[in-house]
Amino acid sequence: MPEVQFSWVDVEDQAGAMGDLDIETFPTLLIAQGDRARFLGPVPPTAQAIARLLESLNSDPRAGNSSDDADALLDRLRKAGTERV
Repeated sequence: MPEVQFSWVDVEDQAGAMGDLDIETFPTLLIAQGDRARFLGPVPPTAQAIARLLESLNSDPRAGNSSDDADALLDRLRKAGTERV
């Protein structure tokens, strides 16, 4: 998926940026488009499941579970800087 940018966030290394969000299930993905979070939540740890999720978000601009908390997390993570993968 050359059009997608992936970043790795270690929740322990970025604890300050995580705020009150407590990640209990791994992997948990935050998927954003521009400045808007489109999805935040745990996913099955398979490439196929993640590809299906990305495809569904790409095909339907209304899809996802965006929230103000996810948008705020995205903003904090961008300001803290993350490692691009």
